Amino acid sequence: MDVNKKNNKYFIFDRPAPAGAKAVLKKLLSYIKSIAWNVFLLGKKEIVQKKYRVSVCAIFKNEAPYLKEWITYHKIVGVDHLYLYNNHSDDRFLEVLKPYLEEGFVTLTEWPYQQAQMEAYKDCIRRFKDETMWIGFIDIDEFIVPKSTDTIYSFLKPFERKYGAVIIYWRLFGTSGHVERSLDGLVTEDFTVCWPKYCDIGKSFYNTGFAFDADSEKNALLHHRFWARKYGLDIPPVNIFGKVCIADTNRASCPDFPIQINHYFTKSYQEYAMKRAKGDVFFQDNPHDEAYFYHHEMQCTVTDYSAYKYLIKLKLAMKEGLHNE
Repeated sequence: MDVNKKNNKYFIFDRPAPAGAKAVLKKLLSYIKSIAWNVFLLGKKEIVQKKYRVSVCAIFKNEAPYLKEWITYHKIVGVDHLYLYNNHSDDRFLEVLKPYLEEGFVTLTEWPYQQAQMEAYKDCIRRFKDETMWIGFIDIDEFIVPKSTDTIYSFLKPFERKYGAVIIYWRLFGTSGHVERSLDGLVTEDFTVCWPKYCDIGKSFYNTGFAFDADSEKNALLHHRFWARKYGLDIPPVNIFGKVCIADTNRASCPDFPIQINHYFTKSYQEYAMKRAKGDVFFQDNPHDEAYFYHHEMQCTVTDYSAYKYLIKLKLAMKEGLHNE
């Protein structure tokens, strides 16, 4: 299947987009609903300061080689705290996490359940929403890259009086031609070849000033599309341009997005094979086979160095241990 046949001006669609008159009508209705939701969301909430401004929740399985870079990087871009859920890891993850646990930057929860990623996120919300203003839900192969600002909170702050959740879109990166590489290398430095447009899928940041219904069917995949609550109603997320996102109504205002999530989907070819072999925290039958690999790899035709503005700080912090300045 030729992905280019279903791209639009700003996005590459990760999955086939519905076609035909019915799909067009459904999309038109979604746009009309989006306009109505914008009116509903006009009121502004009072901001309640909490212990942390921005936190991230992630579930992981055997990610020890990547944890130090991922943690250090997100400290640099302004994450105040990490809620990490360990899912059956049997590598040296505790050795890597030890200084961050002692420092109080990481809260670790053992999560010995199969395909229970969404349940981990809901547990995090239930237990920790009162101590942080924002919770983002990302994976260890995802790095948040603020572009119009230098920190995540500087970007999110204008959204917090009005919106219950914000979607930040993926920029998908491939192998950059690496069949294999040393795992001592930095992911953010070694992989720069990516899709020419953004993926229409992203990850959500939840504004904890709004309520949340864990049982709502709209939150079946809450990390991709998070519905908070206002006046007893589920309210849709907005994207980074403040546009309401219902179903497939992903809209952009310009090609230069102000923030993105670098999704290092494959890393090297060897690492992709390792990723498949260890199992998945969401899929019981992992669909990430060889065909899936090439489906994404063949779209990697441009370079993106957005994360490089943080590289010197990252390298110095990695060398110095816990210091991130």
